[in-house]
Amino acid sequence: MRADGTILGRYFCKLPKEYDSLMYAVNRIKKAQQHGNRRMSRLWAKAKGINRDISVKTANFIMNIAVLYNADAIVFGHLDRTGKKRGSKKQRLHLWRSQYVQSMVTDKAHRIGMRISRICAWGTSRLAFDGSGRILRGKEAELPTYSLCRFQNGKVYNCDLSASYNIGSRYFIREILKSLPAKVRLELEANVPQVSKRSTCTWSTLINLNAELMSLAA
Repeated sequence: MRADGTILGRYFCKLPKEYDSLMYAVNRIKKAQQHGNRRMSRLWAKAKGINRDISVKTANFIMNIAVLYNADAIVFGHLDRTGKKRGSKKQRLHLWRSQYVQSMVTDKAHRIGMRISRICAWGTSRLAFDGSGRILRGKEAELPTYSLCRFQNGKVYNCDLSASYNIGSRYFIREILKSLPAKVRLELEANVPQVSKRSTCTWSTLINLNAELMSLAA
């Protein structure tokens, strides 16, 4: 993504065999627990090994795309993984090593002089990138999978795609506003009020901000 909101490429990291193996390993652990087993060090070691392999491949995928487009920065949403894990999928959540992936990407990026930045992740998956408001996911939208979402206008998109647009946009909105004099920044916030609250900014906010910048420069 460019600072004006132009999307240069869309890529998805697909590891179906690895995720199938991980879910199979987790299900074996669940069945063993149902039969009264407690430790299961061999089963846990296998699951963690598969999960680590997924993390490494994910980090390599991110870096390959960043190098392909000669990116200046890689932007992550700041994820809070602290606290007790709740819900029926808590084992699966426990196995997702987002911080480990970010750590590997950070090390790889710094070796080649690429920057890493983090933004507020609140609402990036919940808000539609076109600014139409809250999205509906999975069964709530009568869709076969939770990875798909339906916008208020009825269009169906991949949830991760929508979230990535919002994450990149929040980074550029922050950098653009930081570089402007206070008087210009206040004028922009008055004309595009969405930018004053970063946790609700979407891709459409970045488009509107750039349009307003062009009108001020004219």
